[in-house]
Amino acid sequence: LVQVESEISDEALKQLCEGVVLKDGRTRPALATRIEAPDLWPRVPPIRVRLTVPTSWLSLTLQEGRNRQIRRMTAAVGYPTLRLVRVQIANWRLADLQPGQWISTTAPD
Repeated sequence: LVQVESEISDEALKQLCEGVVLKDGRTRPALATRIEAPDLWPRVPPIRVRLTVPTSWLSLTLQEGRNRQIRRMTAAVGYPTLRLVRVQIANWRLADLQPGQWISTTAPD
């Protein structure tokens, strides 16, 4: 889940979906969709609040994992990342876990 500065345009979403050119090359296509603001725990410290600047929330699914890739991708299309919440890595999903909570897992066979 990604919160970006301003109301993201359809063109920027299309660019994220098609791949973005970064300094280390073009990214693979991503799945990017606009979503409603999720019900998340408060960020500590809170992001800067500018009442005159709206924000947008995205669901962004990558096919690769470069250093700071999501932050660099959103900046490249003109919408800096304000908050980033990783909810899944491969088949591991956070589900309803809150900060400080954990679950036991077993290694796959």
